[in-house]
Parts: sequence; C-alpha cells; structure tokens
Amino acid sequence: MKHRIAIWAAAGFLVASGWAVYFLVRSKDHLIEPIVSTLIRLTCPIAIVGSHYPVSLYSTLVANVATYALIGLLVEILRRKLNRSTNQDVSLRET
Repeated sequence: MKHRIAIWAAAGFLVASGWAVYFLVRSKDHLIEPIVSTLIRLTCPIAIVGSHYPVSLYSTLVANVATYALIGLLVEILRRKLNRSTNQDVSLRET
C-alpha cells in the first residue's frame, strides 16, 4: 500500500513538473487557452489558488505531491474495501 501511495505522489510531482516546464518554455506573448487552463486546474489543483495569489514553484510541487498522495490513499482504501467485500461474497457462494 505504501508503494502505491508513493507512486501516486511521484505522479503528482511529475504532473506539476510537466506544467512548470510547459510554462517556462511557452511564449509569454500568448494567452493561456481555455483547454490548457481547464487541464491545469484538473491536474494541479493548487493552480486554482495560484490564479488569485502568487504561489512559488516549490510550494506548488509540494502541494501537488500532497494532493496526489491523498488521492492515492483514498483510492487504496476504497480498493481494499472493495476487494474484501468481493472476497467475502465469493467465500459465501462457495459454502
């Protein structure tokens, strides 16, 4: 379980890093397209706060890692509960 949560956290780091590289490379002359704005807000929730207040790159990375780790924890808890209920249903059917 710990490894899977760590994988979720690593995914959060990679997503935030990818957005950071995108905005560093992107031309400053062009406005952010609506689809890009929507995607960044879905994949990097701290961007919602960042659109109103200045947020540093490091705090964005940390917040995104924490968000994805929390999502991973919730997914793992749900996965375990669903597996237990499925295993109990199978054992009840066998008897």
